[in-house]
Amino acid sequence: MGLLLSRLQQTLMKFTGYEARIVMLGLDAAGKTTILYKLKLHETVTTIPTIGFNVEIVEPIRNVTFTVWDVGGQDRIRALWKHYYKNTDGLIFVLDSADPERFREANSELNAILEDDEMRGVPFVVMANKQDLPGARRPGELAEELMLRKMKGQQWHVQGCCATTGVGILEGLEILTDLVKQFKQNKPF
Repeated sequence: MGLLLSRLQQTLMKFTGYEARIVMLGLDAAGKTTILYKLKLHETVTTIPTIGFNVEIVEPIRNVTFTVWDVGGQDRIRALWKHYYKNTDGLIFVLDSADPERFREANSELNAILEDDEMRGVPFVVMANKQDLPGARRPGELAEELMLRKMKGQQWHVQGCCATTGVGILEGLEILTDLVKQFKQNKPF
């Protein structure tokens, strides 16, 4: 019976679209809010540090709707991240790829997110932002820096991007969409 209901749901989603709850996290000044509003408004907006959160419904791909929770990344706010994990279908972790001094801190925060019971198995995309800046690390290098290849039980992808121009953002979300669909199909009810 469960298989029948699952297939019926998949068939209906082809006609009505696909919805998912996405949480977007990362250290402060990584570019989370710039990415969010590039997706929502298709333009670059001037942002200030996010105190609290922004939430927007975006349709990055036809018939795919993401409710994206962009949560501030300042050190004192990170303790609140766990309150946004419940019922999360996917994670966008934004990283300033031109700031190697903070890679260890970012790695620690990403690991803490993924170790939380609510986030176990949740697929994620690391948006390697600021690829346009000199010295920015490439996605493959960042996968090594974050030790992602050693990770078990989690689907992931590192996508190079530039939040101000939009380059790479949609490609990353297309991959996240596929990962989230797989995750939701395999998730017990």
